[in-house]
Amino acid sequence: MAGRRSAGLLLYRRGADGVEVLLAHMGGPLWAGRDTAAWSVPKGEYVPPEEAWDAALREFEEELGIPPPEGPYVPLGEARQPSRKVVTVWAVESDLDPERIVPGGFEMEWPRGSGEIRSFPEIDRVAWFSPEEAGERLVRGQRVFLERLADRLPDEADRLPDEKD
Repeated sequence: MAGRRSAGLLLYRRGADGVEVLLAHMGGPLWAGRDTAAWSVPKGEYVPPEEAWDAALREFEEELGIPPPEGPYVPLGEARQPSRKVVTVWAVESDLDPERIVPGGFEMEWPRGSGEIRSFPEIDRVAWFSPEEAGERLVRGQRVFLERLADRLPDEADRLPDEKD
């Protein structure tokens, strides 16, 4: 049986102080009160035959409650997480206003063992960070995407607008 897979979009913008990336703080009681290594690229799981690209677009809208931005999209590849899940990410330039976010939700038993099912947001906030700040906040297995984005940005202007892989 194939392992778990996720796909997502890493938004970036250029400002007077350099590049910033948009990260999502994971929602729910397990992440409440945590900041270091508690943020993620907006992403979600998919099961083949769904393609990673289709899942990245779908999950962006499900998690943030708004359509994904227009391309061009820069492929950042795959990375195996400590959980053994494989995450595939594309970067796209966009100046998304975090106030526009309307996160999706999920249900889980909480407190554990109580038998009570409660609803929580998939993400509880999003924010723009410099790559250095993002590196501290991102879960460890996703930090490689910041390095790949930095490597790809100088070449991005040469890419075709609809190129995704």
